[in-house]
Amino acid sequence: MATNTYPPGGMDTGGLDIESKASAYHSEKVPSASTSSSSPNPDVAAVAVITSGTSGADFNISPTEEKRIKRHIDRRLVMTIGAMYCVSLMDRTNLGAANIAGMGKELKLIDNRYSIVSLVFFVTYVLFQPPSTVICRKIGPRIHMSALTLLWGSVMIGMGFVKSWEQLAALRVVLGVLEAGFFPSCVYLLSTWYTRYEVGKRNSVFYLTGCVASAFAGILAYGLMQMGGLANLTGWRWIFIIEGVLTCLLGIAGYWLLVDFPDSPRKTWSFLSARDREWVCARVQADRGDVVPQKFVISKYLSSGRDWKVWAYAMIFFNTTTISYALSFFLPMILNTGMGFNIAQSQCLVAPPYAFAGFVMFAGAYVGDRFRIRGPIVAFNALLAVIGVPIMGFAASAKVRYFGVFLVTAGANSNVPAAMSYQANNIRGQWKRAFCSATFVSFGGIGGIAGSLVFREQDKLTGYKPGLYACIATSLLTLVLVACLTVSFWRENKKAERGEKELEAEDDDAQPGFRYTY
Repeated sequence: MATNTYPPGGMDTGGLDIESKASAYHSEKVPSASTSSSSPNPDVAAVAVITSGTSGADFNISPTEEKRIKRHIDRRLVMTIGAMYCVSLMDRTNLGAANIAGMGKELKLIDNRYSIVSLVFFVTYVLFQPPSTVICRKIGPRIHMSALTLLWGSVMIGMGFVKSWEQLAALRVVLGVLEAGFFPSCVYLLSTWYTRYEVGKRNSVFYLTGCVASAFAGILAYGLMQMGGLANLTGWRWIFIIEGVLTCLLGIAGYWLLVDFPDSPRKTWSFLSARDREWVCARVQADRGDVVPQKFVISKYLSSGRDWKVWAYAMIFFNTTTISYALSFFLPMILNTGMGFNIAQSQCLVAPPYAFAGFVMFAGAYVGDRFRIRGPIVAFNALLAVIGVPIMGFAASAKVRYFGVFLVTAGANSNVPAAMSYQANNIRGQWKRAFCSATFVSFGGIGGIAGSLVFREQDKLTGYKPGLYACIATSLLTLVLVACLTVSFWRENKKAERGEKELEAEDDDAQPGFRYTY
């Protein structure tokens, strides 16, 4: 079992839990307000300001208050970014619903035009992700993430008024630029508020909200289609316009509802007290020792790329998103043309598999946090996809094939938060975490490019067999990567236990005792 054998600096805290370690850390390690004012690192000074309200080893926070603080963070942070990610996922994947609602005929999306419109989003989505976490750190999540949401909502409204497929593709390019900074910032922000074995369930709830969007986007689209004729606009245009308006409203609300990093001196509207944030910072420091970011140095930030494990996590996410995006783009069409369901049925039958995926997702997160494991959860989800793809593609009965859709959807979508938790538990250091979040999500965007191409129009007559083979291959590759990482973690943990090395100790002030999570 991988654990963090805190404390830093040789303090004797024995078998204390995180809360007790946090109190010990506070009294022993946190700089006082009087000594921090001259600190060259403004983030260190920020933590000092937060921690100046208490002295001694006790935060004077009862167990009841601890639960209150955690619930407050969950409600305010997880639910807010979950709702914003909900519209993000809906906005980038509503092409399939719009296409069978008449967009394909009206804009003449013949040959590979639909795949091109799907693909161009991910080109800019990938290119503009790497700096996003750094920008989010510098200007704060409230401004960064709410502004992006408001702007891409405006683009969505514009997509409801396009006259040609070229205009639609151009707006998808702009949409990719604006959405690029959102998801990596969410992943990074979540990881700074929770300890390593709390983040699994939070990642799942965050992404589960996105699954709710995917589950009901088809039903919502079918309802919005009925607005066809209003203001002389066809039904598919109202899908973009109404969803864009909802996105803009949520972006405006996000400016007040989003919270900043726990160590930041920037004010957050009606959130935690200074003492509460001090306790959060100390808990995270006790768990992994990276609550305070070092001064940003571009060479040190990029040097995180020398760790092969960073790219292994990213490749796992690529494998996962290749399937999940392929489903979101093409599932309505597969149900319609491949399984023989009519348009209304195809729009509505998208929902049940995503609802099932939500249950699998949260169950995996609960088991992962409870038993402190990550890799086996990722492997289990990949196996679901390996089993489900052949059933979805090759079974004779449409009902049996639809059962396969349940397995594939659950496996692919459940692995999104599972992979997020896998990488978050096994890296340390604020800037390495920022780099890993950016590369991780960038590879997810590349998976979106692959997902938009795997089910090609010319393969329709063969039952999209090349796309099915690609989905099976990516799932098998995930199993191989998890096996390689597990062996590596086991060897590295053994070396650390023998005192031969410290793990993930690139930062100057990295505390000893870190262990990889299997």
